[in-house]
Amino acid sequence: MTQARTFSPLRTRQDRYEAGVALRKTIKRSSHALWLPPANRRDPVEILLEQGKSRIADLLPIRHQRMKASPFAFLRGAAAVMASDLSFTPQTGLKVQSCGDCHLANFGCYPSPEGIPVFDINDFDETAPATFEWDLKRLATSLVLAGREASMSDKACQGLVTSAVGSYVGEIARLAALPPLRAWNERLDVRDVISRIEDDDIRTGMTEKLQSQLRAISSHFGMIDPKSARRLKERPPFVTRLPQQNDLVRAAFARYVSQLPPERRIVLDRYALQDVLFKVVGIGSVGTFCALGLFTTADNEPLILQIKEAQSSVLEPYQGAVDMPNHGERVVTGQRIMQAASDPFLGWTHTTGKRTAAQTGRKAGGGRDFYVRQTKDVRLAAIGEKIQDNLLPDYAALCGRTLGRAHGRSADLAMLAGYLGKGHSFARAITEFAVLYAKQSEADWKAFTQAIAEKRVSCA
Repeated sequence: MTQARTFSPLRTRQDRYEAGVALRKTIKRSSHALWLPPANRRDPVEILLEQGKSRIADLLPIRHQRMKASPFAFLRGAAAVMASDLSFTPQTGLKVQSCGDCHLANFGCYPSPEGIPVFDINDFDETAPATFEWDLKRLATSLVLAGREASMSDKACQGLVTSAVGSYVGEIARLAALPPLRAWNERLDVRDVISRIEDDDIRTGMTEKLQSQLRAISSHFGMIDPKSARRLKERPPFVTRLPQQNDLVRAAFARYVSQLPPERRIVLDRYALQDVLFKVVGIGSVGTFCALGLFTTADNEPLILQIKEAQSSVLEPYQGAVDMPNHGERVVTGQRIMQAASDPFLGWTHTTGKRTAAQTGRKAGGGRDFYVRQTKDVRLAAIGEKIQDNLLPDYAALCGRTLGRAHGRSADLAMLAGYLGKGHSFARAITEFAVLYAKQSEADWKAFTQAIAEKRVSCA
């Protein structure tokens, strides 16, 4: 089971809160400020090259090119490096279902099954149970780097982290006072979030962009070939056909459909797979196997599903292996735990054939693991590495609050609230860590670009 079971719900809130307070003496909140590269720190370039051995070799130069763009882009692709580094830092042991790759570009907007636009974490490739502060430290570092990329002052960058951590602490405290079922069902409606933005121009612009995205969802983002309702549109070189892999993917989709629970399979049985395209995704995921499948009814009503390879989480070597036979199941289970409104078509599958130990993290053989979902919706415009400078402070607080809600679904909320307290000491510590680790990421990025110049690392 992937969810961390670290508490008994039959202990009172007060008992668990006091246990959290007591933990402060063992793991001081100020200790989270510490970052000093250990003498035996692994070469970050070597970590990335080792990770690349389990990926599609022809795509790695694209991944490296994207990571070369900036220190923030490097951080996005270097989740394995940061996980290794975080293993040398103090750990509370307060485990939650962790995102594992929690940076500001992995949050976004998508519609719930009821059509309500919600804001949430939207990338779970690395999800696994982990000590709660690891996600916060990664989010905080990404905020510092994004702020610097937006030419913000050092003080302003630190303010982003303080705001995010303060919102996280506030959300944990709020949820800790609620009955568990109510806390579990909390969600963030994007329309409500936008309505609270004080700047009139930003609020109006965000509303218009949200409406535009919702219209794009209904038209499937222009992915379907206008000449044929049963073909997807190619966008070379990143979205294209690979005929030699077509049968493999179709078999994996068929296996996925056959394994769905009956109440969801009854819907998909009304569709048939018509076309398959292969897609290069993200920064951290480049090199993993990913494809789109166009399903249609007899009346050409479309449903586009994405099948994406799932490998061992970067957290597992340090936080413990997830006891599941398929990493796609690990991703799906983690997403269902953390997201307030999950895709009803989430599922997992596999392909037959050889699979390396690097792909599984545990054993060889049995093919590749995959998870399946509806095609990911376009993220809330202007969010991520190209975010508008004047929106970043609001976005930092929103990400902190969202992470608190996501962690709250698996955390011992009362104990975590007791440990965090009012959050001032903890926020200062995380801010100090983020500044130090941002400096480390910038140094690693320079070493990475030097490795590219020396031809040690391939680059498109």
